[in-house]
Amino acid sequence: MHKSLRLLLTLILAAGLAGCESRTDRTDGGGVLLSIADFDGLPIRVAVNQSGSLVQVEEIQVANVAKDPTGVTSSLMNVEITSYEVTYSRADAGTRVPPPLVGGLFGVAAVGSTFTVEGLHVMGIEQFERVPISDLFFVNGGFDKETGQTRILLNFHMRFFGRTLSGDAVQTAPASFTIEFVP
Repeated sequence: MHKSLRLLLTLILAAGLAGCESRTDRTDGGGVLLSIADFDGLPIRVAVNQSGSLVQVEEIQVANVAKDPTGVTSSLMNVEITSYEVTYSRADAGTRVPPPLVGGLFGVAAVGSTFTVEGLHVMGIEQFERVPISDLFFVNGGFDKETGQTRILLNFHMRFFGRTLSGDAVQTAPASFTIEFVP
């Protein structure tokens, strides 16, 4: 009885190991990673009464990196960038944040290269017209009604989303930066 139980367990273990593929990255994300490689022209301070209700980054580069840099790549690993998302958190004592910004985007990041976005909006009218940013408008008093301060420090968390040409969903890890908002 012990021999047959031991044989059965050995067969189950062997079948389980045979079904495991050591290279699962072939199907996980299409063998590529998206990364926010660089951004330039990032504002560090925005005067909301003079800004025109938009905050943008001059240039952002999204890199498409092969998970196995010594492996074989193909055009099926190119990523069609489809959208981006910006969420916010407070870097000061406040807790209120604007709603997330989600935008459509179109471009292709070829495997081993970058996709450059110029003039990307990271905050728009919907975010400006809501608390806490709207508190800083002179017509609303010019101060954050939650903290009593005349400035708001917001962390921006930005991600890009896309699909490889073979159909696998990929996204960047969030890139974060902080902007000070004043009346």
